[in-house]
Amino acid sequence: MGESRPRVSGASSYTDSFSIPSPSPSPSPSPAPRQHVTLLEPSHQHKKKSKKVFRVFRSVFRSFPIITPAACKIPVLPGGSLPDQHRSSSSGSRVTGTLFGYRKGRVSLSIQESPRCLPSLVVELAMQTMVLQKELSGGMVRIALETEKRADKEKIKIMDEPLWTMYCNGKKTGYGVKRDATEEDLNVMELLRPVSMGAGVLPGNSEVEGPDSEMSYMRAYFERVVGSKDSETFYMLSPEGNNGPELSIFFVRV
Repeated sequence: MGESRPRVSGASSYTDSFSIPSPSPSPSPSPAPRQHVTLLEPSHQHKKKSKKVFRVFRSVFRSFPIITPAACKIPVLPGGSLPDQHRSSSSGSRVTGTLFGYRKGRVSLSIQESPRCLPSLVVELAMQTMVLQKELSGGMVRIALETEKRADKEKIKIMDEPLWTMYCNGKKTGYGVKRDATEEDLNVMELLRPVSMGAGVLPGNSEVEGPDSEMSYMRAYFERVVGSKDSETFYMLSPEGNNGPELSIFFVRV
């Protein structure tokens, strides 16, 4: 969209840009400098208390391997079809979504009210970044994050659930885990603050991923549609005339 992009590759599409180039013989990059966080609190951000159970879930399920494929029940959408990806519907609100991660690491999803706001949701998905890149090259990706519906969950908002079973295009991949935004997450969001839509790579943290690491990202506007207290969906909105992938992310209690 003509906006400046931090270290964006010269590709012309989402799937081309949301990739990591082969290592070159150039000197190893130094770790990305930590940014001074100037992001704002979301207007509807509610106070959240840290809970030990979240930390337990993170420590246990982040070590889970990616599971072999299994069948998935994709949620039934009103009318049986996806909304037009090139226009926003009056039934939903527009938010900023960012997928980011190291090539061999797990990809994370960040949802923000706008690029200038702190993340209102960060979920570590059960998929490696390079695997998601491959799925996106196919044109249509549906990610379903499911959690069980139980009586003791009546007062928990669906976006406050700590753990989901994840499916990508109908195949079970493992567990998605909600977490608080880390220092590195906030550093990425700060670097991408001037970017509303785009894809590319950012310098990685060599102390974590080695001297040749780079972090790829894809950012776009998403339409957030609340179906009920047990379902929310995010539809990626593509610019007019853009032939990029179609991405839908479902959060459901079943």
